[in-house]
Amino acid sequence: MYDVIIIGAGPAGMTAAVFAARKGLKAAIFSKDFGGQVNWTSDIENYMGFTEINGRALMDRFQAQVKEHQLEEKQTEVRSIRRDGEFFTVETVDGEEYLARTVIVAVGKRPRTLNVTGENEFRNKGVSYCSTCDGPLFRNVPVAVVGGGNSALKAVFDLNIYASEIHLISLTELTADAVLIKRLSGISKLKQYLKHSVVEIKGSKLVERIAVERLEDKNRFEIPVQGVFIEIGLDPNTEFLEGLVEKTEKGEIKIDCECKTNIPGLFAAGDATTIPEKQIIIAAGEGAKAAINAWEYLLQRESLKTLVNV
Repeated sequence: MYDVIIIGAGPAGMTAAVFAARKGLKAAIFSKDFGGQVNWTSDIENYMGFTEINGRALMDRFQAQVKEHQLEEKQTEVRSIRRDGEFFTVETVDGEEYLARTVIVAVGKRPRTLNVTGENEFRNKGVSYCSTCDGPLFRNVPVAVVGGGNSALKAVFDLNIYASEIHLISLTELTADAVLIKRLSGISKLKQYLKHSVVEIKGSKLVERIAVERLEDKNRFEIPVQGVFIEIGLDPNTEFLEGLVEKTEKGEIKIDCECKTNIPGLFAAGDATTIPEKQIIIAAGEGAKAAINAWEYLLQRESLKTLVNV
């Protein structure tokens, strides 16, 4: 029996693990991919304590700190969680089951992909899914933004500070909020390709150009760019929670300011929740908050035989 099982090992999950261990909780962290989406982030310049660090290096430091504490690491994926009385049973894809008094879900989100040739090859070599993270790396070079919703237009605004040219490619007319669309008119370096699709990302060692197709007549042409920002949305990794917790239409887990879900003892943190700001530093803070509140939950129910750091 664990005091807490943490599902997910990105910034939120690993921070939750450290805080839980420091509270003396018997804890385990489950993830098939330690570091999560942050592993794919290029140089990070806005995480306090580091002037510049890449995502994988930062997550390696997180994991090293996790290993300094008394907790179990399970490199596997969780299939389901079910409520058994006052406890939770966590089942993995291997068919193993684990019992816990509390659970913290920190499974994050995954970017929707274009599924075109060159996308995986040039990931972190010009292909990015985060303009906030990677925008400063593309100073004075041409870039493309793929998408037509709010996230795509916000990426355009981010990149307007840095890029020499911005090419916005959308399958449809723009679907973003009207106030955002109106702001585009003030960006002289922007060229829009509506009702177009990106069919290939090309280059040698780094991105050099994209192949674009006009939907109306299937005419293809190439645009020289050094960065491709794919902003067609994110999907939370919360399908396995169907029927257990309240979620939004987008699949985000509904939480309150203490990271509590509608199920007592089940907490959630990070990008898979309704917290609007999807940033590494915020996810880490939410993970800490979830662990502290899980400890408070157990403390109130006198579920622990020994409590430390009271």
